[in-house]
Amino acid sequence: MAKRVAVILSGCGVYDGTEVHEASAVLVHLSRAGAKVQMFAPNADQMHVVNHCEGKPTEEKRNILQESARIARGEVTDLAELDVSALDAAIIPGGFGVAKNLSDWAVKNKDCAIQPNVEKVIKAFHKAGKPLGMCCIAPILAAKILPGCELTVGQDKECDKWPYAQTAGALKDLGCKHVNKDVEEVHVDAKNKLVTTSAFMCNAPIHKVYDGIGVMVKETLKLA
Repeated sequence: MAKRVAVILSGCGVYDGTEVHEASAVLVHLSRAGAKVQMFAPNADQMHVVNHCEGKPTEEKRNILQESARIARGEVTDLAELDVSALDAAIIPGGFGVAKNLSDWAVKNKDCAIQPNVEKVIKAFHKAGKPLGMCCIAPILAAKILPGCELTVGQDKECDKWPYAQTAGALKDLGCKHVNKDVEEVHVDAKNKLVTTSAFMCNAPIHKVYDGIGVMVKETLKLA
């Protein structure tokens, strides 16, 4: 029987929403595995809208659900309507939308709060013993909600290849076990049924990011 997987989006665009290449990689790998996908996003305003040519915020206002529909080709549901009993797993791609719209990590770091429906859904999947897959910055959500979990955002020493390595230190400060992994690798926390990979936390060729996400999808489905 095909696995039923929720993909949780946070808008559309790396600087203020879901990283589009990560979302596409997740969807391609799920499709190849024969999974049945349903996409969700919070029906709320984005923290802000960024001009992606300049990397600067604008005065515009946009809705997370409506922006996520651009990736979902219109087929996206309000996260408040997600029914965990009807699904086998959930996957959350990265992008700054995770740190701005699904949480306020972008401004509060480890002292952040998680968007209420996001927190509710992650706790419900965990309580039901159903797996969660997260890539790039998305593991911060698990770090806040599942204390003591094991995860990876890549490496913990900053360099040109790993410009966001300080995130690993913040996750350790939250009581999590961070496991160093390369971009094509994942970490599987079997106890918490949590699968994580670094994706664009690494300055890597896009095919390596794509391959790492593929392993994350495969391992998440194995636990379902």
